[in-house]
Amino acid sequence: MGSLFKDFFDQGKNRDSSGEVIYTNDPLGSSGKQKMRAEISGRVQGVGFRFSTKQSADELGVKGIVRNEPDGTVYVEGVGEQDQLNRFIEALRKGPSPAAEVEKVVVTYDQNIEEKSNFSQAN
Repeated sequence: MGSLFKDFFDQGKNRDSSGEVIYTNDPLGSSGKQKMRAEISGRVQGVGFRFSTKQSADELGVKGIVRNEPDGTVYVEGVGEQDQLNRFIEALRKGPSPAAEVEKVVVTYDQNIEEKSNFSQAN
């Protein structure tokens, strides 16, 4: 059963997406860990987006959370090295779930984000 899910979500990794990434500010500091939050809009709820976002974060070593918002968007917090976060943001832009259609990812770097010990899905 695990390979069925892996095959399904691997379909989303290499596809093209017209999703736009908007940065509200620059990374904080020149090196070390960065903390970011992102709001993702489009068809991102009810399509396995949170599950596949967690899969991507775990593969990249990003810590944080992902949750659905009442307005139909998905909220993500991520903590990691800048290179890890760049790849994570790209996965969010593509929509890690093949059923997702990402329109926009709004990224804000925020040092006030609490560091987590892993990456988790919230309801």
